Amino acid sequence: MSERLNSAQPYALGLFRIVVGLLFACHGAVALLGLLGGVDGAGGAVEAGAWPRWYAALIELVGGCLVLLGLATRAAAFLSSGAMAYAYFTVHQPDALWPIQNHGEGAALYCWAMFLLVFTGSGAFGLDRLFARRSSSPGGRRTTERTPVTA
Repeated sequence: MSERLNSAQPYALGLFRIVVGLLFACHGAVALLGLLGGVDGAGGAVEAGAWPRWYAALIELVGGCLVLLGLATRAAAFLSSGAMAYAYFTVHQPDALWPIQNHGEGAALYCWAMFLLVFTGSGAFGLDRLFARRSSSPGGRRTTERTPVTA
C-alpha cells in the first residue's frame, strides 16, 4: 500500500500546489485588483503603495500565480511564506496568542503550506519540472528519476 501511495506522491503534491497557489492568488486579486468583491465587498482595492497591505497583496497575487503554475516554485513559496509569517506576527498575533483567537488561521496555514513547498518543490504538473527535464537531457528525455519524499 505504501509503495502505491509513494508513486502517487508527485501528483498529490502537484494538486496541492495548484490549489494553494490558486487560493493564495485569489487573496491578492481581491486586495490588489478589487476582484471577487474587493476588500470592502463593493469592488474596492487597497490603495496603491500602502504599507504593508498593498505589498502583501502584490506578493500574494504574483507568488500565488507562480506557485499555481509551478514556475520558480521554491523561490515564490519562500517569499510567500515569509510574507504570511510577517502578516501573522504583526497583524494577528498582537491580538491574542492562538490563531483561533486572533483570526490568524489563514496566515498561519498559508505560511506553513508555502514553507512545505520550499522543501518539496513543485511536484507533478509544474512548469519547473518541464523546464528542468528539457534542460537536463539532450532531446528532452528525462535521465534521472526523482524519488518521493517519505518519512
